[in-house]
Amino acid sequence: MTDCIFCDILNGAASASMIYRDEIVTAFMDIQPINLGHVLVIPNIHAAYLSELNEKVGAHLFKVAMRIAAAIRQSSVKCEGVNIFLADGEAASQDIFHVHLHVIPRFTGDGFRLKFGPNYGFRPGRDELNEIAEKIRENIDARDTNRIGQVSLLQAIFTHIVKPI
Repeated sequence: MTDCIFCDILNGAASASMIYRDEIVTAFMDIQPINLGHVLVIPNIHAAYLSELNEKVGAHLFKVAMRIAAAIRQSSVKCEGVNIFLADGEAASQDIFHVHLHVIPRFTGDGFRLKFGPNYGFRPGRDELNEIAEKIRENIDARDTNRIGQVSLLQAIFTHIVKPI
């Protein structure tokens, strides 16, 4: 992948303050943190969107984020709570198109908040919710997570190129 800062970090072309790395994911400090201790967790393979990840990779991404959240709480980093955030697509404010989870330590008065849009608080009726649920159910992909798909094949290749730290 060209022009991806996270791929550059993974292959050593760009620096990062590393927290964790295994054969599937890497975690490092965000250089524009919401609060000190803000960590990014990324897959070691390039995938722009969450739906492009093998489900096992996605699950591991969240597992590592949970471990890092616990580590932040146990550290001396100011932390009264934790937000785990993933922006998936431009409309969701994704600015680096390599899947990444933000693990953000939070504390009272830190000034960070999620701003809700003008439709926040709107409550559709049960019939409309059921209709939308059906549209989503019709499109759930019962993936075989053990298959070698395009992304997992790239992962196999990539993990032989990049050595875990």
